[in-house]
Amino acid sequence: METEAQLPTDAERYDPSDTSDASKGPFAWYRQISAAEKRAFWSCKIGYVLDAMDTQFLSFVIPTLIATWGITRGDAGLIGTVTLLSSAVGGWAAGVLSDRVGRVKTLQITILWFAIFTLACALAQNFSQLLWARGLMGLGFGGEWTAGAVLIGEVIRARDRGKAVGLVQAGWAIGWGVSTLLFMAVFSLVPADYAWRVLFAIGIAPAPFVIWIRRFVEEPEVHRRQKEAQDAGEARPSLLDIFRGDIVWTTLRASVLATGVQGGYYAVTTWLPTYLKTERHLSVIGTGSYLCVVIVGSYCGYLTGAYVSDRIGRKRAFIAFALASCAIASIYTQLPLDNLSMLMLGFPLGFCASGIFSGMGAFLTELFPTRIRGSGQGFCYNFGRAIGATFPFLIGYVSQTMTLGHAIGAFAAAAYGIVILAALTLPETRGRALSE
Repeated sequence: METEAQLPTDAERYDPSDTSDASKGPFAWYRQISAAEKRAFWSCKIGYVLDAMDTQFLSFVIPTLIATWGITRGDAGLIGTVTLLSSAVGGWAAGVLSDRVGRVKTLQITILWFAIFTLACALAQNFSQLLWARGLMGLGFGGEWTAGAVLIGEVIRARDRGKAVGLVQAGWAIGWGVSTLLFMAVFSLVPADYAWRVLFAIGIAPAPFVIWIRRFVEEPEVHRRQKEAQDAGEARPSLLDIFRGDIVWTTLRASVLATGVQGGYYAVTTWLPTYLKTERHLSVIGTGSYLCVVIVGSYCGYLTGAYVSDRIGRKRAFIAFALASCAIASIYTQLPLDNLSMLMLGFPLGFCASGIFSGMGAFLTELFPTRIRGSGQGFCYNFGRAIGATFPFLIGYVSQTMTLGHAIGAFAAAAYGIVILAALTLPETRGRALSE
């Protein structure tokens, strides 16, 4: 069985001083890849856009649900937490499934799943029904990240993997922006009692995209070779392989890193619309406008982080973004800022919180051998999501005895501290060739 010691060493990584492609422009790598690789790139990116759009709808309807159904902040936080917990289960399951049936087929299944159950949220008649619908939706939401991250990580060559995976993950910011624009449009045109249902109903839109993926996207070559070897008689991967041998230590450390990254992100983004509306007293349009600045910063952070992780390495990028995220989140939520200052700080808030994600997909892809890559990547990222998922609930609970802003800031600071500690213990993988 493969272990961390069998993976390529520092000597096998590319020379970061080689700037031959960089001199041709930041997107030279994209022009050099094949048509099949480009189709894989766009299928993953669009999948992330649609995933984010459906997922972020909840953060916008929380104030309406509190007013309409009379639920507490703790109840609202529970919906968010259950969604993230189920997404953790779905993400690991999708990783295992992608090792068995393929990355592309798993991507199709997960997109169709989260689209159907987002529509089911629109039909919920009470809190319990919405909780179940969001929980089931979360299975597909988490699974789509794993399938897409493994697919694009295996398709792109080692020296450009960070840029490609980071740019794919930037699709999340686009989807968040689309959900914000839809929120502003729907809640401005439709009474709030019905607007939240309309917003969730739009979530069925990703379903037809599955047809395009099925027709045009191919399995990565490295995965096809691995499957051929297994079909020829090699032992098939086990669900527990990531917990055996030397690889278990990598699995545990990567899981802690993912916990900090996602815990900080969810601490800020889940409650941000509610914070702006209830404690900053902004209108629907005002809340949407402030969030647009955060989202633009988020997209720029993804793009920057993608190139930074390839340039200075995965570990240094994680630590730099964690320090910056902690500082900005604390300033944004703890200090008595005027509205103009908050508007201006929205850009670095989104920039830092999202930039840290850019290296995550590539890093996890490089940590595990091909036969268990989906399972390893799916477990680590989604273990982190499961623990980070408790943050929205805990913030909602704690905010009943302190201000929401202080609760957000405290949990974000703790999460980014975990990121720094975990990153210091993990190996650098920049440029690592994928091991079969």
